[in-house]
Amino acid sequence: MAQPAAAAGGVTRAGAARIDSIDMLRGLVIVLMVLDHVRDFFHRTAFTADPLALDSGDPALFMTRWVTHLCAPTFVFLAGVSVWLQRANGKSRPELTRFLLTRGVWLIVLELTVVAWGFNFGTGVFLQVIWAIGASMLAMAALIWLPRAALLALGVALVAGHQLLAPIDPPDLGVMAPAWNASFEFGPGLGGFVAYPFAPWLGVMLLGYGLGGLFQLPGRERTRAVLLLAGGMLLLFVVVRALNQYGDPRAWTVQAEPLWTFLSFIDVSKYPPSLDYVLVTLGVSLALLPLLDRLKGPPATVLLTFGRTPLFTYVLHVYVAHLLALAVGVAMGVPASAFFNMLGDPSRLIAAGWGFGLPEVYLAWLVTLALLWPLSRWFEGVKQRRRDWWLGYL
Repeated sequence: MAQPAAAAGGVTRAGAARIDSIDMLRGLVIVLMVLDHVRDFFHRTAFTADPLALDSGDPALFMTRWVTHLCAPTFVFLAGVSVWLQRANGKSRPELTRFLLTRGVWLIVLELTVVAWGFNFGTGVFLQVIWAIGASMLAMAALIWLPRAALLALGVALVAGHQLLAPIDPPDLGVMAPAWNASFEFGPGLGGFVAYPFAPWLGVMLLGYGLGGLFQLPGRERTRAVLLLAGGMLLLFVVVRALNQYGDPRAWTVQAEPLWTFLSFIDVSKYPPSLDYVLVTLGVSLALLPLLDRLKGPPATVLLTFGRTPLFTYVLHVYVAHLLALAVGVAMGVPASAFFNMLGDPSRLIAAGWGFGLPEVYLAWLVTLALLWPLSRWFEGVKQRRRDWWLGYL
């Protein structure tokens, strides 16, 4: 099967050609993810109001939050694509199983330690996207022994069908309740808070694995196939959402103004990811791939750098954004202690009147990206020059 041509430095650890548009899409969602978390650290209502509230009167805040919905499903979907490409490029099932097991455990350990402390500057278990990817990889270690078509079908079933399980009350499951909470429920679980129950996210990863063959097609065929897939997802989203019967636990409603009616229509549930959420976010992300294929110059370079160092940049951005907020806060007279255990107890920041409007949030976002890029660029160079086994885990 024809393979995409490798760009300079665009080679995987196994020597296969990288697909630049995939790396740039991954880089783009990292840029958006940084915006989301900078908003968490800097916005004046980050701890007191829902940015997606339909009565806020602030569509810019709504869209600032909504556009970052693209991040998690794109990350997880592309992780599934990556697993398929490793298999297609010659990694045996036993080798891939070992990698997925060790990588999955490593990601969960990172989430519980380095990532959790970076967000909170304090202890606490808060299971987010890195946990979901890690847990999904542990499941994939066993599932990759099944036919790819079967895994695609399972992915569709998990994404489209998990809402049917909502009436199940975890306490009724007895000793299985903790496992159920970690798999399907948003809320307390596993000794902390499960923001990303892994089963629906496993479904998204399985979609990426099952559809991974599309990304091996030659350029024009790949573009056509990806656009058809993106268009089909967006069309299905519009149809299912318009019916207002299934696909999301929150129905959309007609608002006083057409703009807010539209925002209600696209206000879909992320925790856990609904069918509508997955359809619209992946539809938009995949529609961007052909555009990224044509991107050149410094913007492409920046996105490639972030997209080729995703885990390194993810972990680093948490600390850069948090430390930047602490530095700005201390300069303004906010006690440094208020930025420690801020997720567990945000009351000190609220009492201090901490936070800014959206213009300042966007400025802090650009500063954070400027601080991140040279460090990510350096690590990209390390990964290009060296083939140490441990680099595969960063």
